[in-house]
Amino acid sequence: MDPITGIDPARPVLIAGPTASGKSALATQIVRAQGGVIVNADALQVYANWRVLSARPSAEEEAALPHRLYGHVPPETDYSVGHWLRELRALLETGARPVIVGGTGLYFSALTEGLAEIPETPPEIRAEAERRLAEGGPSALLDALDPATRARIDPANPRRVQRAWEVKAATGRGLAAWQDATPPPLLPLGKTVPLLVEAPKDWLDPRIARRFDAMLAGGALDEARANLPGWDAARPAAQAIGAKELIAHLRGEMTLEEARTAAILATRQYAKRQRTWFRARMRGWHRIAAG
Repeated sequence: MDPITGIDPARPVLIAGPTASGKSALATQIVRAQGGVIVNADALQVYANWRVLSARPSAEEEAALPHRLYGHVPPETDYSVGHWLRELRALLETGARPVIVGGTGLYFSALTEGLAEIPETPPEIRAEAERRLAEGGPSALLDALDPATRARIDPANPRRVQRAWEVKAATGRGLAAWQDATPPPLLPLGKTVPLLVEAPKDWLDPRIARRFDAMLAGGALDEARANLPGWDAARPAAQAIGAKELIAHLRGEMTLEEARTAAILATRQYAKRQRTWFRARMRGWHRIAAG
């Protein structure tokens, strides 16, 4: 069945799903048929320095249809879900019908459930968090968190642990307490058409490998080479999957085949984490089959 059948052309559309599952193609199909603006909801596709490696739409695709919030953030700049929501609010105020597509579950939950208005982290606290994380890993920060916050975050995700530690250190209040005081959402789920692309592992794994090979053929290594001077693995922009592997290859630390294998494995692991998030947090979304 055509996934566009039955979609109200006046309603915003949300499209979530694991990496390489065909979300962007579906967004393109909807906008071509019904109009609207394709809006990025992927935390890495906002950065200007990774078009190929983050699977951003090509320049030709962006020219053919209206796209927003892609590749507009310099790599040295921190960009949070709060920044994304503020930019999306400004877009919604123009009256444009958004077709919001991406794989960052936190963006969608903040959009449809609300986001706690937590003050910005002072630079000195962030520096201390990064020092502790580098020296002792997530466990060096976990012990300082309150039980409610620890129960809500993934203890194996260093960025989530760091964020929770920074909030507690900067405000004296746990992240869970801030979340419990969340204001109303910018775009409640009931006012949208929420589509979750489901891609089984057996279908997705070979597709991930083919896509990474296409990235290599399309210039991903040259893209990594352009990022090599001044490379800082701690920057959020450096978290693009495959980036650290290709940088390691360029530094002579592994062969290209080893980098390829490691990047494909990391992508598959990321897709697994995405599927886990979607199952737990997106029960009210309409499921559609990938492909």
